[in-house]
This record gives sequence, structure tokens and C-alpha cells, in this order.
Amino acid sequence: MGCSLAYHLTQLGLRDVVLLEKNELTAGSTWHAAGLCTHFAHNLTIMHMRAYSVRLYGSELANDTGRPVGFHPAGALRITSSADRMDEFRHVRGLARYAGIELQLLSPPQLRAIYPLADLSGLLGALYEPHDGYVDPSQATHAMAAGARARGAEIYRHTAVERLERTHEAGWIVHTGAGSIRCEVLVNAAGTWAREIGAMMGIDLPVVPMLHQYLVTERSAALEALARELPIIRDPEQSWYVRQEGTGFILGPYERDGRPWSVDGVPPDFGMELLPPDLTRVEGIIELAMKRIPALTEAGVKTIVNGPITFTPDANPLIGPAAGLTNAWLLTGSSMGVMEGGGAGKFLAEWIVGGEPPMDALAVDPRRFGPWADRDYRVAKAIESFAHQFAIHYPFEERPAARPKILPRSHATLQQQGAVFGFVNGWERANWFDRTRSTGTGGLTFRRPHWFEAVAQECRAVRDCVGLTDLSHLAKFELTGPDATALMAGLGANCAPTRDGGIGLIHALTARGGVRSEFTVTRLAADHYYLTSAAAAELHDLDLMRGMLALRPQVKLSNETRNWGVLAIAGPQSRRLLQSLTDTELDNEHFPFLCARELRVAGHRVRALRLSYVGELGWELHCPNESHRAVFDAVCAAVHALDGALFGAFAMNSLRLEKAFPAYGLDLSTERTPLEAGLARFVRLQGRQFEGRAALINHEQRSGQMRLVQMAVDGEQVDPFYGHAVCCGREVVGLVTSGAFGHRVGRAVALAYVKREVVEAGADLRVRILDVNYPAHILSAIPYDPTGVRPRSA
Repeated sequence: MGCSLAYHLTQLGLRDVVLLEKNELTAGSTWHAAGLCTHFAHNLTIMHMRAYSVRLYGSELANDTGRPVGFHPAGALRITSSADRMDEFRHVRGLARYAGIELQLLSPPQLRAIYPLADLSGLLGALYEPHDGYVDPSQATHAMAAGARARGAEIYRHTAVERLERTHEAGWIVHTGAGSIRCEVLVNAAGTWAREIGAMMGIDLPVVPMLHQYLVTERSAALEALARELPIIRDPEQSWYVRQEGTGFILGPYERDGRPWSVDGVPPDFGMELLPPDLTRVEGIIELAMKRIPALTEAGVKTIVNGPITFTPDANPLIGPAAGLTNAWLLTGSSMGVMEGGGAGKFLAEWIVGGEPPMDALAVDPRRFGPWADRDYRVAKAIESFAHQFAIHYPFEERPAARPKILPRSHATLQQQGAVFGFVNGWERANWFDRTRSTGTGGLTFRRPHWFEAVAQECRAVRDCVGLTDLSHLAKFELTGPDATALMAGLGANCAPTRDGGIGLIHALTARGGVRSEFTVTRLAADHYYLTSAAAAELHDLDLMRGMLALRPQVKLSNETRNWGVLAIAGPQSRRLLQSLTDTELDNEHFPFLCARELRVAGHRVRALRLSYVGELGWELHCPNESHRAVFDAVCAAVHALDGALFGAFAMNSLRLEKAFPAYGLDLSTERTPLEAGLARFVRLQGRQFEGRAALINHEQRSGQMRLVQMAVDGEQVDPFYGHAVCCGREVVGLVTSGAFGHRVGRAVALAYVKREVVEAGADLRVRILDVNYPAHILSAIPYDPTGVRPRSA
């Protein structure tokens, strides 16, 4: 990944690039990697990253450098005996269609024609990736290094970094045994040693080396008898992969109880060594692979490789800025370092040079992990991620390892009420409420989930009476000081509130006009602003605002995320409920929509914001943590007295989709402008300066424009969610970014980006869910309370 970054930085015209390597290039993990390259991914950015790696290794790198790369375009198969796995294949195939990547579903007879050595007993089918393959990791690394050197980069081997020092100019000095280098930008691409370099940077990286073994066999007569190279084959249920190596095989098993290695520090003299084999850990998986491919039993074992590969808690790499540091970046933590390396280097090079990521970076941005990702967390999650290397990635799945980390003060009450918790930015958050304690009666699925009716009840309670949910996981910040108003004026596309108690929505943008962040801004005083944003954006938004503070030293920024709890009440009875707990008048005259007031609720100080993300009359109640539990319990009792209900994140998702309210990280990203997202009402261009303004002024010249549309989808026991392709005839014209069944309107609804010309033409559309095209049409009006009367009701 380091050589890839150097290669791509020099491709973009940078010449003053230095790569330091403590041993030899490829030391650590790369030299013993199996070199598999795939397009398969559940996230669009990672899929594109992997697809670029295949193109780079397949032809572009050799053509550019004249160096051998050793890429074998053998193709790849994923076989399965699971109906749910077939659904996963269908879903990923739909995402790949949008990405322009060919994946094929095969029946067992079709599979036999492509892989004649497999025993097909019990198989339902396979996913075929015809353009996959494998690469020689060492040749690819040295080719990228040669390309970087040819364009001016310097590479120093056997040069260990001993110390890192920050300079007053926001740069760095890298101290080595051979001398020191002053640089403007520092990138940690240290792979196996990423944590050691991270400690020198002053950060604690959530990466863990995990030991992975594979076998290299002697020659196989069955392989020698074939006239062509076999594709890579994976059996996710049995947790192994096999690829051809000359006239022999490589067999790689992933055991369920993976072994972490050197968690607290990689030995300083470790470089290109291997660990002793430990086949007892994987014997059962090897036996299963041999039953599936009997030719494996006929080839003797030539070599056993047992070496470390790095895992993050979610198995995605760390690519992007290092939280809280200036001019410091990360390019590490990839358990798929070779298959992602080419694309990852290009991705980060474009981010560093261009100032913003080339695609949505949320899945790889290192700032998705906060200080809560401590040693116990990263080790437990790395073991879990290793065990789930081949697991089905279900929608709405919540994996249990290392939880809980951060509990809202209401957690005990929520648990008593039957909350089924999810995890967001370290916090436990109620997803839905299992009032019948029937959690075990339904499993994960790509189809309509077992909690469907429970969520429907929550939505109906919010529509007909009142609902309560805990939003303490939201990121919360305060900006104070004499220059606070001036800073807020340049935060984003919308103006900040101009009166005390006013509430507004502001989108911070990239230079190209993409949505960097979304803030709900409350003006408490002329020199005091309270901001909330998405939980997952906490460290990202801290960095954004710290960058703005550099020019306004009189403004103080404080992160209040862990200091304040947040409750939301919503529904036609929410005013009656809140009025029973406070002496403050709550009618429209005394407490209008989009206003904030300080109240006493059940005797405790509360910062109340009258707003609603679900399209109903409602308030958010922000209270100091020390009183959060008492306020929650009082409000919860009042909800039950009115025959209301607690509701969770799944219900909120359904409710906000009926109102076409976009969500950060799903519908809002750096890839699309607020104008494309239908948020023109939150854009104020006249007489203002903010990042991205020029891009919005010239928006009509932006190529490849799309429009975020609200769609009704006519599915049958399936509902849309992220990743489904939108089709017009045989052409893929868009992608669903979020969706759910709308229980207030009685139909599935989705938000999707669709090509502008298709939207303007009013063409007939379909949403492809699990390989079936379902009729869909763009809604010309919001289906629930289209004029927005309910949140403003008297």
C-alpha cells in the first residue's frame, strides 16, 4: 500500500515523495500473501477500489513500468449450499451492476463446466467473477516502486523510523538512524508496524495482527491434465479458498477462533519470517476442502505458510486523515492489502492532492473509530472479523463482540422495556423493541425481517399518539467566543440562525460542492452556538471545525458528546406529554417550530429544541448527563400513561424516509451536492463565502449530475435498502441509498440517486432487489403530510 501511494502520488505530478522501509519492500505481510484479487464487496467505494486494483495489476502497471506483475486473470467462484448466501450473491450482483462490474450467478451444472474438479454435492449455485484473478504480490510491489522512482520518488530500504516530531509549521520531522527528513505531509503506511508508527504520531490505532495459514501443495495430476488454469474457488460456508499455483494448489482456511499475534508490539527484528505451522487449528476446514475438491487429497503438502495480516475491528482498511492531527494520514489496517492496495493508494493520493476523497470515504475513514476502540475492543473485534471473513453480510446485522462500550444513561430502562440494541460510534442504541421477548423467533435475512410488525407498532404509536427515543449517541459540540458568529457564517451552505433560540440546518461542503457534514445548529446567544451531527461523524466534524478555528483563535470549541443526553418525543400527543412535565407554555405562540428554549422538565434543567426528524409534532430534550436518567424515566412514564410507545432507530428510519429526509452517510456524502440531494432550500449563496460556493454557482456545468428522488417500490416481502440498482429498461440509471417499508403510508419507500435526464424525462423505472426487477415510480409529492402541517401544529 505504501508503494502504491508513492506510485500514484507521482502519477499526479508530485516529485518530492520519500518512502521509508525498515526492512525490504514487501516485508511483514505482503511477501507471503496469496495475492487474490476480487471485485466482490458490500460497499460501493471498496468495490471500486478493488476493481481498480485488478485493472492496475492486470495491464496498466506493466504497460506503464515495463516490469512484470505476474497477474493471472483466472476468474473466481464463490460456491454455496445456503439460500441466504444466494440472496447475498444476488444483492452484491445488483450493486456490481451499478458499478459496471460483471458478476454471474451459476447453477450447479454451469459451475461444473467452469470448475470440473469440484464435487457439487449439496450446492445450490455459485457467484462467478470472470475478471478476478491473482497477482504476484512481490512483483506488483516492486513494479509500483519502480514506477514511483522513475517519476522522482526516493525509496530508502533498511531505514527504520525512530521518532516523529511535529513542527510549528504544521509539518513533520521524521528521524531515522540515517538522518532526518522534514516533510509537509506524513503518511503511516507501515502495515504490520502501523501501531508502532501510530504511537510515534501520538495516536492509538485499532489494528491487530492475526495469524493466517495456507498450504501450498506439490503438483497435481488432475491439474496437469487440464488445458486451462482453473479459477479461484471459495466456499464461504466451509471458510476456505483454493487457487492454482503452477501445477499445484494453494489452500487457505479461515478458522472461527482466529489467533491474534503480538497485540502489544511487533518484535523489532521481525521482517520476513514466518511462524511455526499450527495445522491442528485448521484440520477440520482442510478436510472439508478436500471433500469438495478431491484432487487436493492426491497432492502432497510442499509448504505451510503461517504469517500475520492486520485486521481492524470491522475488517475495512484505515484510509484517510489521522484524527486530531494536521497533515497526517493513514493507509493501513487492510486485511486484504494486496487486493485493495492498488486502489487504496490511488484513493488516498487523490484525497491528499485534491483535498477531498474521490468517492464517499465513510467505510474507510479512520475517524470512524474513537477512543472507545481500546485494546480489549480491537482484539475482540479483530478475532470476530477474522472468524467472519467469509460470513454473510446481512443488512441490519449487529455483531456482539466487545460490546457494550458506551451506554446512554437510559440504558437500564431501555433494556427493561425490551430494547434490542445496535451499535453506533461506540454507543449502544435501541434499534427496536421486542415487547413479546421473541428475539429468538427470527433470524437475519435479506428479505422482510422478523421485527417488521414490532417496528410497525412503533411507527403507528408515533403517528397516532406519542413516541420516545434516546438519541444520546448524536455528536454534540459548542462554539463560544466573540468570533463565533463570524465562524458560523462560513461553516456551510446555509446561514446560521440570527436570533437567540433559533435553529437551522447547515451543510458543510467540499471544494467540489459535495456534502462533507450536516449540522443542526442552535444559537443560544450571539457568542454561543450548540451543534449536533451524526454520531458516526463525531471525530470527522471535530477535525472540520478545528481547521476553521485556526483562523479564529478567539473561538473555543468543546466536544459535548459524552456530557449531554438527548431524548426525542414525537407525535400528536407530544405537547400534552411535555406540558405535563413542565410549567413553560408550549403552544405555538410561546414555543414555535424550529426554536429552542430552556425548560425545567420533571424538575431538571433541559435544553428543548422543537424539531422533528420523523415528520410529527415533537421536541428534542437535551439534558446534562447527571439528570438524563431521571428525565428519561419521567418522560417514559408519561409516554406509557398516554398509551404511547418507545421507538428505535428502525422506526425512525421508516418515518424519515416517508418524509424524504436524507440521512448523512447514506443519502448525503461528498459525492453529491446539496442541490443534487434536493436541499436547495438550505443553500444561501448571496453575499456569503463558504467552501464549495463556487461549485454550487457553476453547478449546471457539473458532469454526471444525479437527483435524489423519493420512490415508491412495489415489492413482495422484500424492501429496498442501500445498494439496489435502479433500472430504466436494460440500463442502470441509479442506486438506492436507503429504503424501508413506510408503515404510515402502507408501502415501501426509498431514496435513490437517479440520472438527472432520466428524472426529467419521467421514464418508467424498476428497482432490482435480489435479482428481481420491481416496479418503482418517483413520487411527485411527499406521501405523508406533504405540506408539513403536523410538525407545526398548534
